[in-house]
Amino acid sequence: MWLRNKRPHSKVYSVRQKGVYSGKKIENAIKHFKKLQQRIAFEGETLWLKNAMSLVLAKFKKFAINPNKI
Repeated sequence: MWLRNKRPHSKVYSVRQKGVYSGKKIENAIKHFKKLQQRIAFEGETLWLKNAMSLVLAKFKKFAINPNKI
């Protein structure tokens, strides 16, 4: 009937969900964090890695994950 070009408004797409609907967002954030730590150990702390780490830490804050316990 009507054409909608907006983002999906379903619960499946929610970023803030921590339960069944979230899929593997938390696991992927943890994998990304570990990979960034390995790169920082190998390459040193570059500006790109610093920015990427701040994004991952923001996701951890959103998901209420303590990065010190990983």
